[in-house]
Amino acid sequence: MNILQHDWFSTQKSAKTEIYFEGESAPRGRILDVNGEVLVDNVLVEHIMYRKINHPTFEEEVEIARRLGSCLDVSQANEEQLKQFYLKEYPEKVHSLILDEEWKRYEERKLTDEEITSLEMERITDEDLQVYTSWDRKVIHLYFLMNQGYSYQNKKLVSKADASLVANVVEQNIPGVFIEQGFERTYPYGEVLQSIFGNLQEGIPKENQEDYLKAGYALSDTVGISFFEKQYDSYLQGEKALYSVLDDGRMQEIRPAKRGNDLYLTIDIHLEEKLVDVMKETMIQVKKMANTEYFHESYALIGDPKTGGIRAMVGLQQIMNGQKPSFQEVTSKVLYASFTPGSVVKGASHTVGYMKGAISVGEKVLDRCIKLYLTPQKCSYKKLGYVDDITALKWSSNSYQFLTAIRVLGLSYSYDMKLNVEKETFDFYRSVFQSYGLGSQTGIDLPNEQVGMAGEIVSDDLFLNYTIGQYDTYTPLQLLQYIQTIETEGVRYALCLLDRVVSFEGEVLFSRSPKVLSTISLDSMYYQRIKEGMREVLFGGTGNGYVPVNTDAYGKTGTSESFYDSDLDGVVDVSTITSTLAMIAHINQETYSLAVVAPHISHFGGNRDYTAPFARYISNEMVRYLKESSS
Repeated sequence: MNILQHDWFSTQKSAKTEIYFEGESAPRGRILDVNGEVLVDNVLVEHIMYRKINHPTFEEEVEIARRLGSCLDVSQANEEQLKQFYLKEYPEKVHSLILDEEWKRYEERKLTDEEITSLEMERITDEDLQVYTSWDRKVIHLYFLMNQGYSYQNKKLVSKADASLVANVVEQNIPGVFIEQGFERTYPYGEVLQSIFGNLQEGIPKENQEDYLKAGYALSDTVGISFFEKQYDSYLQGEKALYSVLDDGRMQEIRPAKRGNDLYLTIDIHLEEKLVDVMKETMIQVKKMANTEYFHESYALIGDPKTGGIRAMVGLQQIMNGQKPSFQEVTSKVLYASFTPGSVVKGASHTVGYMKGAISVGEKVLDRCIKLYLTPQKCSYKKLGYVDDITALKWSSNSYQFLTAIRVLGLSYSYDMKLNVEKETFDFYRSVFQSYGLGSQTGIDLPNEQVGMAGEIVSDDLFLNYTIGQYDTYTPLQLLQYIQTIETEGVRYALCLLDRVVSFEGEVLFSRSPKVLSTISLDSMYYQRIKEGMREVLFGGTGNGYVPVNTDAYGKTGTSESFYDSDLDGVVDVSTITSTLAMIAHINQETYSLAVVAPHISHFGGNRDYTAPFARYISNEMVRYLKESSS
């Protein structure tokens, strides 16, 4: 065959006998904001590497390890490595530890090579290993670093070596030792959004090892293990260099490494930085006000209702060091931290009323305390007189929602009545709320999104509490999607962070288009009533002063009872107040959504029953900034 079909035979032989392998993980793709500002990049680092050349002997590699030991500060070998090295260095002495009877069983193939080696390792004593000094143990550890993995692969001895160490190693001119350049992540904007970007890990996670291997990953690959780096790892992974191993052990590059694809986010980094600054300044200011002992964190998001794209998102935790505050970025908590939202959800409650014919447009009802059987009376925060569907939102009438809910049940209110609420009624309310995103996945393109907590107890009292946002809990993301769905009149778009993916060569591989998750069947007339009521909130109602004058905006404020573990013993012991805001602003042909959550901003029994206006400060400053920057 070699004579008659030589070319074909040579090709087949080469394919079967030549060794190819890929290099280390290539540079990952960058992450940029919507305008091309780089948010996550790669910085060059240098690793000290070892490559076997011309099949070195055991003694030659030990000598290389000794030379390396004079300039590298590495840990000492563990017991397993010491025993393996001892076996290599003193093979005859170790073999003598095997009994004649065991050698006989080995010759009879009743013991394997592995079992003989295991017996030898067991019989090497601590006293035997005393032959190695602390210096020797460092050298032995280096020897095993030089022999990890396949013989033809490069071995990493030191990661991210500093310049002086690199210079020292190069000066030694040690056979097989060389410097390889690698990359690690760098963040030009510091901690901004860093928890959302996520982390990397050298080596694929063991818990998903099979899935990674099936997808073509190598065990040693650097992969994203959380949030954005994990969600879009397949895009961000670069293409590793490909090498062939020559007969003399040298490598020949046949394909260079290529950086991964660039991901452009919906985030505007300048808007993001402004939101961070405003929140920090406001938290410092608010902490000086009454009743803020338990206020330590806050969340705010700005979005695009027409597409679901998130323009800015911030989560901050304030840490007091004496009189000087510092902040920890906890933006990723917007995915899983949930809170009772309070009256901010009353637009969804209105929707149920309109759907069931329990609200008549313009009909006025008397705001009064509601008394159910065996339940304390439930009231609005003050007597509001007669209210209709618009002024009920403007003044955040609890009574109006209670009376609406009673009508949804097909009943008329009477003092000390029983509602006999069933789970089906709860489920209907929840289904409408979930159509707004309250209590359901928002579709955000990040892993591990949570939906909050839904109360499991069905009772008349809790049913009324639910209608005013005092039962189930929701995340800041869900509040943003809720107000955006009011703006789009029932079309719920998935929230998203990824705008487009661009290859290293500049080709657009993916471009985001809005994704509809659900729709709400409610006539536009009713949405106009909800929006008008929420507009009244910001101009004369409970949210008066939340936006600058002459702003085309609407929104809803919320205040809820929450609970706090003041002594961190795992038991909540303080009743607190959480403040929320969800709003829409139309500014120079652009539409912006804003959601703000200030957990534990005040507490019951505090100084003058005061609640610091955190959300008002945030909305005022951000709307003013948006108007100025777009003019």
